[in-house]
Amino acid sequence: MSTIEQERESNTVIELHAVSKTYHSAGKAIVALRSVSLRVQRGRLLALLGPSGCGKTTLLRLIAGLETPDQGEIWLERRPVAGPSAWVAPEQRRIGMVFQDYALFPHLTVRENIRFALLSGSPAEKERRVNEMLTLVGLVGKAERYPHQLSGGEQQRVALARALAPAPAVVLLDEPFSNLDAALRKDMREEVRRILTAAQATTVFVTHDQEEALSIADCVAVMNQGAILQVGAPQDIYHRPARREIAEFVGEANFLPAVAEGEFATCALGSLRLAWPANGAVELMVRPESIALTPNQTAGHARVERVAFFGHDQLVWLCLPGGPALMARTLPDVHVAPGMVVSIQVREPVLAYPA
Repeated sequence: MSTIEQERESNTVIELHAVSKTYHSAGKAIVALRSVSLRVQRGRLLALLGPSGCGKTTLLRLIAGLETPDQGEIWLERRPVAGPSAWVAPEQRRIGMVFQDYALFPHLTVRENIRFALLSGSPAEKERRVNEMLTLVGLVGKAERYPHQLSGGEQQRVALARALAPAPAVVLLDEPFSNLDAALRKDMREEVRRILTAAQATTVFVTHDQEEALSIADCVAVMNQGAILQVGAPQDIYHRPARREIAEFVGEANFLPAVAEGEFATCALGSLRLAWPANGAVELMVRPESIALTPNQTAGHARVERVAFFGHDQLVWLCLPGGPALMARTLPDVHVAPGMVVSIQVREPVLAYPA
């Protein structure tokens, strides 16, 4: 084993080896996880991204010890905690968990909610740790308030402070932003990332929101039907999805039928250079923001069908003569209107998937 591999091994906090889980309901077997393997390095923030029912919450609960795997092993901090010959109770796994509804005690103040997580230490040590957490999450001035006197974002920060207070090895968050309105959700993403980064916490959070996963995670694991389809940096997941279904799920995408010959493919937009060689019938993935539009009434490629203006950009629906419909995303100062004929230029190279 190389020095780099040894260092990576020693920095691994969470390991799953071929973990499977099946539930039984009304005589039917429901497969939640299918031989899932995963590693999370120390201090990293991993997002489990996928549609409802894909198995991401089951995976989170298995790491927490709230479920037992049918097959496979789970290791935390290089020791087995679940598997054929190992079981460590949830309270002994050094895990902090933030639930979807925050699960704060309504009869306890902010300070008391955080202190509740501290099971060891003298009263002075506990008070010092509570004050550290209050400072970390920016709630020093609201320490004596009760949960019902806080906003949704403040309640979330209390739940996060309580999870971090015992200095856990791992922090798990289940759809942490789902109860917040859209405007607050964006602010809280950055705030939560700041807090977790400052605490140097190894974190796994579950979400079905692609923007949420891409914007705050160091690493994203895309899941569907109980399996992990791809693990990588947010940029890799978005720009280089390993499969067509990942490209469809993560962001918006156009798919154009084409015929590939080596490094190029011919489609309704002409000959486009490929990211890697292919041959035969393929589908090309073109992100809307990879399409540049130029008004051209005499030699245009497509007609504008509809424009949706968002302020910071605009989404344009295009109709190609005898070809598929396309979406393009442009800057707001590009003048396009329904009925206008435009030329299309695609930023290359593009990805090709088997037809």
